Amino acid sequence: MRRYSALIFTLMVLMIFSGERLVRGQDHVKIAQSGMQFLSVTTDAYAAALGGAVFTHPRMKSTALFFNPACMAVMEDVLDIAASKNRWIADINYNSFSLAFRPFHGEYGVVGISLITVDYGELIGTMVDKSQALGYIETGIFSPSAMAVGFGYARRLSDRFSVGGQVKWVRQTLGENQIPLSDSTTATVKNELTPFAFDFGTLFYTGFKSLAFGMSVRNFSSEVKFEEEGFQLPLSFTMGISMDIMDLIDIGNIEQSLILSIDATHYRSHREQLCVGLDYQFMHILSLRSGYISGNDENGLTFGMGISHRGFGLDYAYTPFGIFDKVQRVSARFSL
Repeated sequence: MRRYSALIFTLMVLMIFSGERLVRGQDHVKIAQSGMQFLSVTTDAYAAALGGAVFTHPRMKSTALFFNPACMAVMEDVLDIAASKNRWIADINYNSFSLAFRPFHGEYGVVGISLITVDYGELIGTMVDKSQALGYIETGIFSPSAMAVGFGYARRLSDRFSVGGQVKWVRQTLGENQIPLSDSTTATVKNELTPFAFDFGTLFYTGFKSLAFGMSVRNFSSEVKFEEEGFQLPLSFTMGISMDIMDLIDIGNIEQSLILSIDATHYRSHREQLCVGLDYQFMHILSLRSGYISGNDENGLTFGMGISHRGFGLDYAYTPFGIFDKVQRVSARFSL
C-alpha cells in the first residue's frame, strides 16, 4: 500500500510541475488567435467549483459533453439531465443544458445532447460617418447572441478504457451593420457564422483503486471569417488525472469521498493553464468543493457546494474575478 501511495503521489506531483512548466515556459504571448470564445467559458456550476479540473472526473455524467465526452461512458444511470445558469462578467448570461441516455445497460454506449446559449444584452450600433464631428453616427440598438448545439456518443471499449466524441453546430450573431459604398449609398451586412466543431476524448482507469487518466481535444474546426478577417474556434488540448484520496485511507464504514483532479490544458489563443480541484462528498448527499486555476490574470481560487438526494442535485459555484467582481453559477440535475 505504501508503495502504491508513493507512486500516486509522485504522478500527481509530476503532473503539477509539468503543468507549471508549460505555463511559465512560453516563448511568446498568444493573443486574439481564435474567435467565439464563449465556447471556452465554463457554464456548469459543478465544474466551475473545481476550477474546471473535471476532464477525468467520474461524476460529470451528461455535463461531460462540455469537457471530455469519454467521461459520459462511465455513468451508471439510465438517464441524466442537467441545466445551468451562469451570470458571467459584464452581465452576460450563459445558459446550458445537457442530456445523456444509456439504453440497454450501456451495451451500445451512451448518447447525449448539449446546448449552450449566450445573451450579450443590448449594445448601441455605430457606423462611420466622416461628416460628423465624432466620425460616426449611431445606428440603433442590437442584441448579439451565440449558441452551440451538440450531439455526442461515448462507449466503454473495455472495463478500463472509454472513448467519446461530439459534433457541435455553432452559431454566433453579432447583428447587422451598414457599410458606406459611396457618399449616398450603403450596404447592409449580416454578421453571422454557423460553423461545425468537434470534440473527442479518452478515459483510462489504471486498475489501481480509482486512479484515472484522460485526454480531450475541444473545438476542432476549420477556419471561418467575418468578412475579411479569418480565425479558428478556441481549440484546446487537455490531459488530466484524478483519484479518490479516500481509497488510500482506512475510514471505516463512513461513506465519504475526496476526489483530487489535476488537468493541464494547452490553448490556441492564450497561455497554458493548470487546474486543480478537490471534491469532498459526505453520505452521497453534501459536497464541498474548491479549485485553483493557474495562468489566469483575474481569477485563481474557486469555491462551491452541492446537495443531492434520490436522483436530484443542486450545485452552486462562486468565483472571485478580480476587477470584474465575482461570477456565480447554479446548476440543477436529475438522474434516473
